[in-house]
Amino acid sequence: MRQHLAGFMDFMRERGVAGFAIGFILGGAAQKLVQAFMDDIVNPMLGLFGGSVQNLADYTVGTFKIGDFISVLINFLILCLVVYLVFKVLHLEKLDKPKE
Repeated sequence: MRQHLAGFMDFMRERGVAGFAIGFILGGAAQKLVQAFMDDIVNPMLGLFGGSVQNLADYTVGTFKIGDFISVLINFLILCLVVYLVFKVLHLEKLDKPKE
């Protein structure tokens, strides 16, 4: 049993699995933060400039839901920025490098 555990730990260190797992967990938490930011701050501010629509996703051009696409795109870009900054601030990129 001890040999299997040691082999598993070596695999995690060699393949950078720990960095991947941390990124996955932080990404999930950051996604919730970004969604709250969009729902509570960005969408109401855009509603001030765009009229009575409460949510950016409700904007349409003809039959196209252009607002939904823009909302998802903004969420994605903010999420990428947040995950990048978390990795840089916490120096987590060191965990992602495989052992040589």
